[in-house]
Amino acid sequence: MTRSVAPQKEKSLFTQIRVFLEMIKFSHTLFALPFAFTGGVLAARGLPTAPQCGWILAAMVGARTVAMGLNRLIDAEIDGKNPRTSGRAIPAGLLGKGTVLLYILLSLALLLVAAARLNPLCLKLAPVAIFFLVLYSYCKRFTSLAHVVLGLCLAAAPLGAWIAIRGNVELPIILIALAVLLWVTGFDILYALQDLEFDRASGLHSIPVRLGVKGSLWASRFCCLATVLLLLAAWRLFPLGSFFLAGIVLSATLLIYEQWLLRHGDLTRLDAAFFTMNAWVSVIIFAATLLESLVGKGIS
Repeated sequence: MTRSVAPQKEKSLFTQIRVFLEMIKFSHTLFALPFAFTGGVLAARGLPTAPQCGWILAAMVGARTVAMGLNRLIDAEIDGKNPRTSGRAIPAGLLGKGTVLLYILLSLALLLVAAARLNPLCLKLAPVAIFFLVLYSYCKRFTSLAHVVLGLCLAAAPLGAWIAIRGNVELPIILIALAVLLWVTGFDILYALQDLEFDRASGLHSIPVRLGVKGSLWASRFCCLATVLLLLAAWRLFPLGSFFLAGIVLSATLLIYEQWLLRHGDLTRLDAAFFTMNAWVSVIIFAATLLESLVGKGIS
């Protein structure tokens, strides 16, 4: 009898975890994680140690899981009314709010432990990061700048990794962080276009609600341009070499292609523009930074 019950419990737990990871789009951690390691490589002027890499990874996974878990928990009622999101785990009844809260608390513990192991300053700044992670989920209720707050949360990736290794903040890494902020803001504006009509009808706030489709596309284009300019400024200030410059050029090409795909507001191409293009941007910048460190002229 015991043998027949245990496997069922294990399967149930496995299914719960799988549903939770799908709900928070765990695979999208790829957007910010390479930028965290970019900050780590720049701070170490080479490869960080294995423990540093491990704790940076743990901190990133913990922070993003907290952020997305809170977002799904706080927005459960709104998600249930939105045809695009009504199938998410909480409104669909696939996960209970208590279960989601438990996973959030476990992820928060992971974030705090990782911050403590990396650097005392990281642990001191953790409450600030947590504040903005919580704030993001409420922003759509009172401001159109939720996209900027999300960008601020992800901008902590390279900045946090730098602080973890250096224990300070310097101008060049601030430029990288600002580039991430505007990059995220730009693609989140595009993502929010999917919910334009629902948000308007529900009294929610976003840049698409405020500016419409055309204005949102131009706002996203401005963010992309500013992202590239900030990366170029960081390239000069560090200074970095031809590998990093090539990474910027390639990333700029992808961002231009992203904007071209959506130039008429055709959201049927959003998957290619949002997921594929943006995942590659962060990977390319990290790869360029790593090449600069390993086989380029090095990082000053």
